[in-house]
Amino acid sequence: MSLLSIFLGLILILNLGLALTIIFLERKDASAAWAWLMVLLFVPIAGFILYLIFGKRISSQRIFTWDTKSKLGVKKAVQQQLRSIENNTFHFKHEDLMEYKDLYYLHLRNDDAIFTQDNSVDIYTDGEKKFAALLKDLEKASDHIHLLYYIIRHDQLGKKIADVLIKKANEGVEVRVLYDDMGSRRMSKKFINRLRKAGAQVEAFFPPKIPKVNLKINYRNHRKLAIIDGRIGYIGGFNIGDEYLGKDKKFGYWRDTHLRISGEAVENMQTRFILDWNQASRNDILYDERYYNTKGNGDVGVQIVSSGPDSDWEQIKNGYIKMIMSAKEYVYIQTPYFIPDESLRDTLQIAALSGVKVKIMIPNKPDHPFVYWATLSNIGDLLNAGAEVYVYQNGFLHAKTLVVDGKIASVGTANIDFRSFRLNFEVNAFLYDKKIAQQLLNEFNHDITLSTQMTKKLYDKRTVGIRIKEAISRLLSPIL
Repeated sequence: MSLLSIFLGLILILNLGLALTIIFLERKDASAAWAWLMVLLFVPIAGFILYLIFGKRISSQRIFTWDTKSKLGVKKAVQQQLRSIENNTFHFKHEDLMEYKDLYYLHLRNDDAIFTQDNSVDIYTDGEKKFAALLKDLEKASDHIHLLYYIIRHDQLGKKIADVLIKKANEGVEVRVLYDDMGSRRMSKKFINRLRKAGAQVEAFFPPKIPKVNLKINYRNHRKLAIIDGRIGYIGGFNIGDEYLGKDKKFGYWRDTHLRISGEAVENMQTRFILDWNQASRNDILYDERYYNTKGNGDVGVQIVSSGPDSDWEQIKNGYIKMIMSAKEYVYIQTPYFIPDESLRDTLQIAALSGVKVKIMIPNKPDHPFVYWATLSNIGDLLNAGAEVYVYQNGFLHAKTLVVDGKIASVGTANIDFRSFRLNFEVNAFLYDKKIAQQLLNEFNHDITLSTQMTKKLYDKRTVGIRIKEAISRLLSPIL
């Protein structure tokens, strides 16, 4: 027997063992298990390697262990809000939003997402304006700056932000920068060392044991947060890089949605940052009241909701489903990837079939081909149910927004796909305010003027080649 035969035999045995592990031990959901079994069956050697890179589960042990929630009395506050909602004694600034108290309750119970009502919110859909506002706030920082971004580029925008951070660090402001090691894999040591030399603290989320060799493709920190002096917070879809200013020729104009928030919701954003920071850094942030000195003078209701592979529930996805189920008139969605699981897809189909106007907007160009083909495949189901689908033509659409009935909305980092719901760490702001929902609705309607409608007739004209790509991508969508 040749060495090659022995080697192939061992690979097949390992493949079989891995398949049994997936079925009986990993306890993945059925769709993901079948997808991996297909990969192992049709590409046994490469599939085995791919599973080691993409498929390995995160430990079931909690990775965020900081006791901030206890010290701040978060659990106590959550229980108080839960009881007041149950007893119909909770005070709502906008009484007409009481109809969504079950959504407040859902996030309170499953994510300790305290409902705050004193917030002011500004919406940014253009990178130039968003980063101009962020840089202005960074310049005014007097105590601390906390930044968490999935991607930080060492380009013109990245250098501009670094220059401000270095300046503030030299002035004595505490500066902490947390980036995802995979998303920011091109970040140079020179960039990091400049910040550290000035006194800023810089950490990577889930870095590899061997430098530059990171096989943890899944379980990335996809969150984007900026907290300045505990008073102002940014949350949304923009990362730090020139392409987010529309300077990448491949994508052109970058259409995203980001929020600037002041008010008590910033405290929840702060807690999220500190939990992530303390997981990544040996220099833990200890509780200090100056991180939580927020008092707002607005009237926008906000809940900051997190989800990730360490969570018991898919909080953000469940929030989306609850919002859609509440719709009486319309549901508007913008997402760069539309790969819903069965529960979310069924919810949207039922909404459309029951007369709710469901409008979905996707980009006209892929940044990940398989994901794009899977998106096209799922679009067909919604078209059949009567939903309207629009393809954004003015560059790349990266916004993650959901608006329901002009009353409630969600803006954050979570896409409509398996990766955001199950594999990545995400954070969204759930917004309870007619003015904010109307602003987001107006932006959507403006974007329709820059889009083409994907009608059922056009969709049915897809080539055989595209249909084959869609079919394969859809089968693999639970692990994309």
